[in-house]
Amino acid sequence: MTDTPETKSFDKAQDRPFEPVIIGFTCNWCSYRAADMAGTARMKYAPNVRLTRLMCSGRLDPTFVFKAFAGGADAVLVSGCHPGDCHYVNQNYKAMRRYHLMKRVLVQMGIEPGRLKLLWASASEGAIFAREINEFVEQVRALGPLNWNANGSQIADHVLLSVVNGQPSEAEVKA
Repeated sequence: MTDTPETKSFDKAQDRPFEPVIIGFTCNWCSYRAADMAGTARMKYAPNVRLTRLMCSGRLDPTFVFKAFAGGADAVLVSGCHPGDCHYVNQNYKAMRRYHLMKRVLVQMGIEPGRLKLLWASASEGAIFAREINEFVEQVRALGPLNWNANGSQIADHVLLSVVNGQPSEAEVKA
């Protein structure tokens, strides 16, 4: 059976609409508080995002993101303080640089770069946080399940080692 637009967004094993699993890494001081504000204000946003609190978005190690994908996540959200408002001076700029690096690595691993999102949200922006979560969930739903192959973890480890060691990956050599 071939995929048609009507069946593509369905989980074929369960014969129900596809619901993405999104792992979110949030800054303790701003974006985690924005998520908390959205919840306490009873703002509706999709329950597809599982949040992990970090002290700072600059603390996010790229391996966390790649392991989330290798572990079955359909998408990953990275969220922190607005640039210039970081509680740790300029660490969110580090997060922004890492985000752009991770998007390039995802392409090498065969994952659409749209499955990774960077969101700036201050503690008072619960409504913005909720709206962005809903938009991201819809975007990932449109992409469909990741269905990364069984050796996804091995590919992630190989690409990460090549990035760390400064060696070109097989995808870069072929290009």
